Amino acid sequence: MSFYLVLWAAFLVFSIGLFAVLSRRHLVAVIMGIELMFNAANLAVVSVAWAYGVLTGQIIALFAIAITVAEVAVGLALFLLLERVRKTVEADEISLMKG
Repeated sequence: MSFYLVLWAAFLVFSIGLFAVLSRRHLVAVIMGIELMFNAANLAVVSVAWAYGVLTGQIIALFAIAITVAEVAVGLALFLLLERVRKTVEADEISLMKG
């Protein structure tokens, strides 16, 4: 595969994720959009590292995946808390959690 083709694929996946974050109100869809954006960034980093023949890109992507897993755990915990307290999972209800 061509380096530029992989970068275009990463750009396309990032754009889809950004659209999902900006257009959805349901928290699960927003979290999925954030995941798509993280995966696109990882794909771009790995493809650049592959093009230059260095291993550092895969190591950075591995750490980024670990950070993404932690982000998903926190996001799902907030999702469950919001669903339990407010009985809804709309993103507009997050501002109501302020004390």
